[in-house]
Amino acid sequence: MMTGHFRTLVLISALMGLFMAVGYLIGGEGGMLIAFLLAAGTNLFAYWNGDKLVLSMYGAREVDDSTAPELVGVVRELAGRAGLPTPRVYVIDTEQPNAFATGRSPEHAAVAATTGILRILTRDELAGVLGHELTHVRNRDSMTMTIAATIAGAVGMLAHFAFFFGGARDEEGRGSPFGAVGAVAMIILAPLAATLVQLAISRGREFEADRGGAEISGNPLGLASALAKLEAGAQALPNLQAEQHPATAHLFIVNPLSGGGMQSLFSTHPSTEQRIERLREIAAAMGQSRGWASAPAAAGPRHPSHSSGSVPSAGSRRAGPWG
Repeated sequence: MMTGHFRTLVLISALMGLFMAVGYLIGGEGGMLIAFLLAAGTNLFAYWNGDKLVLSMYGAREVDDSTAPELVGVVRELAGRAGLPTPRVYVIDTEQPNAFATGRSPEHAAVAATTGILRILTRDELAGVLGHELTHVRNRDSMTMTIAATIAGAVGMLAHFAFFFGGARDEEGRGSPFGAVGAVAMIILAPLAATLVQLAISRGREFEADRGGAEISGNPLGLASALAKLEAGAQALPNLQAEQHPATAHLFIVNPLSGGGMQSLFSTHPSTEQRIERLREIAAAMGQSRGWASAPAAAGPRHPSHSSGSVPSAGSRRAGPWG
């Protein structure tokens, strides 16, 4: 049975191997060597700067006690319960309700929540979501998933590069061993393989983070209720940044990508129904009722009811679910 750290090493190595395979397609052995160096550099960059890159992709803005006192207060309280330093807190201006954590260690972590999630969740539900994300931080999942997102995105870009240069020949007249047909196959298969590796990294971690979130918040039914709302919201409201950067989808607490069919089959998240049922079992073991802590509500308005520049807080109770 592989330990979590060893499994992570194997999976990240698989992504690097895929990166090298695309390099081999483009330029043979020389291309594979260059791809290896690029993969190593990508790993180092993702380790030190992956959190900043992901937050920048989503236009996240940092908030503090003066701009979002209640949100920051909840994060601080839960971090104390989890025995963690208080992470930096960010808000993403999008109506889709969602959240993620990133950072290379608990001392360099960040938690990001969308304006949509702040608009539709009760305080207990939000505490469950934030507890989930802090569990990722505590388990150092956020580092692994950020690195995986960065490499998977690079694999996709390199595969597109292979499509245009797969038939190129080196100075000795040797071309790609697979030719144009291989290039077309790679542009299809490489991103798919990267997604499968992300799936292997992410699905089990989501169940563990749900359990940790239930324990940290003390309210598994609050998290279960939140997941039901978030799933409905993600289906009803698009996340344009996530659609543009699908390699980052596994970072979020629920899949931010729209659509079904094959995309659902290869989702990096386990089904929300399974997650809710497990949380109900945890609640029963804790002596709590299997019913909802609060009735799941609709995913919120399709159009903002207030400026995206404001964050629901203790001083703006009419704008959101905070009171």
